[in-house]
Amino acid sequence: MSADLADGQTVQVKGSGSSIYTLKNNGGVYSCTCPAWMHQGLAIERRTCKHLRAYRGDEAETARLGSAPLSGRPSRPKTPKAPGEAATDDGDDEGPPILLAHKWENDVDLTGWWISEKLDGVRAYWDGERFISRLGNEFFAPKWFTANFPRVPLDGELWGGRKLFQRTVGIVKRQDETPLWKELKYVVFDAPKHGGVFEERVAFIEETIRALKHEYLHACEHVACENTEHLKRELARVEGLGGEGLMLRQPRSRYEAGRSNTLLKVKSFHDTEARVIDHLPGMGKHKGRLGALLVELPDGTKFNVGTGFSDAERENPPKIGSIITFRYQELSNTGVPRFPSYVGERIDGKFPAAGSVRRVEAIHSKPSSSSPITVVAPPTPQPIHQPPKPRGNMPLRRFEMTDGDTNYFWEIDTTGSKQKVRFGTFEEKEKVFEDDDEARENAEKKIAEKVGKGFKEVGGSAAAAGKKKSPFDDEEDDAPKKKPAAAAPAPAAAPAASGKSSKGGEAGARYFEFIEGTSAKFWEIRVEGSTFFTRYGKIGTDGQVTQKDYDSDAKAQAEANKLIAEKTKKGYAEK
Repeated sequence: MSADLADGQTVQVKGSGSSIYTLKNNGGVYSCTCPAWMHQGLAIERRTCKHLRAYRGDEAETARLGSAPLSGRPSRPKTPKAPGEAATDDGDDEGPPILLAHKWENDVDLTGWWISEKLDGVRAYWDGERFISRLGNEFFAPKWFTANFPRVPLDGELWGGRKLFQRTVGIVKRQDETPLWKELKYVVFDAPKHGGVFEERVAFIEETIRALKHEYLHACEHVACENTEHLKRELARVEGLGGEGLMLRQPRSRYEAGRSNTLLKVKSFHDTEARVIDHLPGMGKHKGRLGALLVELPDGTKFNVGTGFSDAERENPPKIGSIITFRYQELSNTGVPRFPSYVGERIDGKFPAAGSVRRVEAIHSKPSSSSPITVVAPPTPQPIHQPPKPRGNMPLRRFEMTDGDTNYFWEIDTTGSKQKVRFGTFEEKEKVFEDDDEARENAEKKIAEKVGKGFKEVGGSAAAAGKKKSPFDDEEDDAPKKKPAAAAPAPAAAPAASGKSSKGGEAGARYFEFIEGTSAKFWEIRVEGSTFFTRYGKIGTDGQVTQKDYDSDAKAQAEANKLIAEKTKKGYAEK
């Protein structure tokens, strides 16, 4: 007779080879730590795997997957999709009915609109019982985090602070109710089901949250926009603090699902020059003409500029070798301009020196033919790029994760407004967005989610290595591969990483090394409540990660101490 798991219970099962996986029941949502469960494209409550079926039985799993939707979750008629069609990310058919913003194009006078900071966190709809993502997936916040939350729908952001987007995503996507949620707060900016105009909804939010005095629940601050100069000052203040930009809400507007002109996002941009090195063909409506320019910066960094062109410019693009000016929002973590947009060709043809950057405010009165855009020089010149070295033909990016003896990969290629994703045992999805910026923004968020799950970016595409133009053309990459044997590396410290220990592990972990003859290995352990995580492998690699859950914090710590003693006895030295 098949077993079952009580709510909150976990059990370890044996996988193929020496792999051990953990099954868990969290409020009726069953999960497994095996790669087959973790990397499915379905919502987490709709996933299963052979380990869950073996433990619970086929009949129980079939009954669970065919059950009704989660109670309390917003529901509405869904648009039928063609077989194999991917879900869209515009909030119109998969997730809760949330309000989405348009970009401000300098075509609306924002005087009297309500200003708030654009938070670089994770959008979350509170349905009165749980958090739901834009695509309809549940975020498993600990019970202590949501204790005494209002039992009414709220719209807000799970936010860990400025410049902490990737860490916030990593915390929110976990399902183990980690104490790391203490780093976050839920910032509420609207009440979708209130029914009143915006000012009435804000008053309701502030009054409700003030009465609760909740540690993790905060109301988003709004101020009235006095004029364009006030908007400029507020944007400069927020960006000076490391913020992403501003959101503007129309006075006395109603809450509506989907993209609305009553909500606008405002950001600043920079501009500089680059040399054209190739013309990339267009797709869809741009088929037969320019899709994007492949350009390089003075330091050799290569990337695509695929937006900002008129139809005439796509038909007659700048020649290879010419110099263009482009505008961009910010630099990525690897120093590549984000959301580059074509401005025009430089007539002087002079290639700038590295580090020559000018800052252009996106905010100004709508210019007439005789009013130039204001260019403001920053107090200190900011370099356009700092190493690492270029990764080849952007925007293709590839990530890999190792589990046991098997390697898994995930790739994303964003060209213009079109995005392609390829992963696992060759499953390819293609999606077209409203504009190029939206496609790139979506790609950045997907990448952050993969990194949060343990994927590591690998250097360069096949094009950068002088092979095929894209690994999408390489059939040998279609399926997970067995990990090739490698020679033992020379002893070296594990790589350091932001937010981690000097040996490459999570802050708070204990790190050990064993070096003898040609053997150079490391072992690391980190305890979080009733769970501990171990990471091990050859020095100089990222290694492999395992997780074990226990009945109590004390038992987890005792088992961790036992393992530490065993490693020390074998000759491992703590660093």
